[in-house]
Amino acid sequence: MALVKDREVARNRRHLRVRKKVFGTPERPRLSVFRSLRHMYAQLIDDSAGRTLISAATTEAAFREGARRTATREAAQELGKILAQRALDKGISKVVFDRSGYLYHGRIKVLAEGAREAGLDF
Repeated sequence: MALVKDREVARNRRHLRVRKKVFGTPERPRLSVFRSLRHMYAQLIDDSAGRTLISAATTEAAFREGARRTATREAAQELGKILAQRALDKGISKVVFDRSGYLYHGRIKVLAEGAREAGLDF
């Protein structure tokens, strides 16, 4: 149990260190990612106003059409594409990526690549 807590504390430290530098504006919002063991959540945030502009998650009914698993790389890539499409529909094409202290590999990297493929620039 102590190892899990240490890992969580370390991630939170990395997250705070990154958040000192990464700031979202209305023209270039922050793409924030959270991953749990079962699901992934992504949102575009305008930090100057303190509000979420767009969000997407693997828990949404629209995402889970069919019997897809939600904790896979394929699901992360699809989530990135869905978020990018919603952003482009609202006229947002540039974002700042906030990996929330997670290492840039696995599902986090695939989500970012999916968003880039769909047209987001970061």
